[in-house]
Amino acid sequence: MSDPTEPTEPAGAVEPTEPTERKPRSTFGPVLLLGLVGAALAAVGGAKAWYAVPDAADTIDAPVATTDQFSLDMPLAGALGLVLLACWGVLLVTRGWVRRAVAVLGLVSSLGLVATFIQGWRTLPDDLADKLTETGTGQSAGSLDAGFTGWFWAAGVGIVISVVATLLAVRLVPSWPAMGSRYDAPTGAQSGPVDVERANDGELWKAIDEGHDPTL
Repeated sequence: MSDPTEPTEPAGAVEPTEPTERKPRSTFGPVLLLGLVGAALAAVGGAKAWYAVPDAADTIDAPVATTDQFSLDMPLAGALGLVLLACWGVLLVTRGWVRRAVAVLGLVSSLGLVATFIQGWRTLPDDLADKLTETGTGQSAGSLDAGFTGWFWAAGVGIVISVVATLLAVRLVPSWPAMGSRYDAPTGAQSGPVDVERANDGELWKAIDEGHDPTL
């Protein structure tokens, strides 16, 4: 026989559970850091030479031959990398549908970088061969040890990271924390002055956050 004084739980009671939003919100920092690293690698690597002849000035038998002349790049890659960096910056200061649209723009930029990387892989060796033909020396890219540079591979790593990060951003951005309303422009919906003598500490701090001076 049970003790009538022992507290009992009401029928159908449900034990409290941890908020389910905590995990998605905790992804904001790691995904942002991952995206910035990938975008920086893509932007810097995309602005450098991707395919080149080492020491072209010494190895190419031509009247005028410089290393830069036989170092080929893909300017579009650098431009898209800068757009991607800007997208991550905007994600920090926006909210709502604007934030989601910027995340989608970042994904589009990342996919554009993938296309640029593939295009560079396919066309740059032929472009260099055409340049060597124009010099009339009869030398080939293979005989000159021409090849893809370290910046090409660095950009490739950054592009892969960027695709992963922007895909995560598009998926998770609705659950990410937004900049607090205290950074918004003041509106007419704010409460009035606070009585300093009667208000508690919480009310005083709230008044300061809303732009009021409790001492006045």
